Amino acid sequence: MSIPHANPGEMIDVRPLGQALATARTSTLLKTGRVEVIRLVLPAGKELAEHKAPGEITVHCLEGRIAFTARGKTEDLTAGQMLYLTAGEQHAIKCLEDASILLTILFAA
Repeated sequence: MSIPHANPGEMIDVRPLGQALATARTSTLLKTGRVEVIRLVLPAGKELAEHKAPGEITVHCLEGRIAFTARGKTEDLTAGQMLYLTAGEQHAIKCLEDASILLTILFAA
């Protein structure tokens, strides 16, 4: 069974999940050959070890708080904050509070 993704022109709701955050799951919202948009749902204490993405990324904290490590420094991201990394940059995440994050990956042509 394939995972449903948004169709061109279809509205995607990325508002904070609020109380539904506790039971929500990570989901891919759309995926094409050039872009992938994922809502990551992370419980407090969850860590994503250092890794790199295959393309440029933006990480937009929708709710909660994460510690994002890249380029030799760690910064807290809270609701409404976003950062950008070029393709292949090493980074890691530690979730400090239950959080949902909008991750966008841009793949090279």
